[in-house]
Amino acid sequence: MTTPLPRREIGRSGLHASLFSLGSWHTYDRMDFADAVELLRQATDRGVNLFDVGVYSAPGAPPVFTDVIFSAMVRAAGLRRDEWLLSSKLWLEAFGDDGFRPQLENALMRVGVEHADLVILGDLRRDDLDLRDLVLDLARLADAGLIRAWGVNNWSASSIQSLLDLAAAEGVPWPQIAQLKYSVARRSIPDGEPFARLWEQGLTLQASDCLEGGVLAGNVKGDRQIGRDPGDIRERIIADVPAFTALAESLDTTPAQLGIAFTLTHPALTTTLFGASRVAQLHANLDAADLVDRIGADELRRLVEPFWADRGVVDPEGP
Repeated sequence: MTTPLPRREIGRSGLHASLFSLGSWHTYDRMDFADAVELLRQATDRGVNLFDVGVYSAPGAPPVFTDVIFSAMVRAAGLRRDEWLLSSKLWLEAFGDDGFRPQLENALMRVGVEHADLVILGDLRRDDLDLRDLVLDLARLADAGLIRAWGVNNWSASSIQSLLDLAAAEGVPWPQIAQLKYSVARRSIPDGEPFARLWEQGLTLQASDCLEGGVLAGNVKGDRQIGRDPGDIRERIIADVPAFTALAESLDTTPAQLGIAFTLTHPALTTTLFGASRVAQLHANLDAADLVDRIGADELRRLVEPFWADRGVVDPEGP
């Protein structure tokens, strides 16, 4: 019998998420629907309860429906709303006079639910925003019962500290979690001193992009969309793949499991986010937790130290 995944608190929100969370990105609209439903059923059977589902459309790009398909998957799988947590994305580019509410209501309508358990603010690329406006707007959404907690994606440590200070001064909910790129190659920000001070204040980590878009799992063909490349280190990461694969084989595991297992060694981690399009891939990724138990967190971190590619290249303060 498989042991259910442990759950950890999202910051100090009182919400508890599974050790692994399942991302959507553009995954479900590429899958056979029956396969996607089976994937969801087996994920929840193993204890996954947090699902990151966003409206990933862009101006001028074709419409996307992976979040709409997720809604249908939930219905087909027969999941009750209290059996899973929705993590939705809010984009700062669309933050206007009416705040986040229009885009949140659109996102909830597409997924067919009344509230998001967690919302993650996208990258901070605007310099015309007053962070106090964001904090107060999110407090109004919480008061309206539309969200239960909130966090940020790839924000700098100083910007997050500003959010914490503003929320404390206003007496409203503060950010609970930071979604950060975290992998054997990209460690400088989550492992650095600026973020250590945030972890001490109760913020927790959602590790994302833990396999560098599949590169660390051995997919180096360049035939899939991969996220940003802070520090321009991707070529170094690709060059390290043969040695990383050899290390995984020496530990009787796969490079994907080794890469995912590493993220679990971070002391502030609540959950590691990954995508899966096959049931076998899902189970293999979830089994990565066993590797930490078998090898030990300290030894695992020591073994992957040579693959830390952004050390001395990326500012630990963050973007």
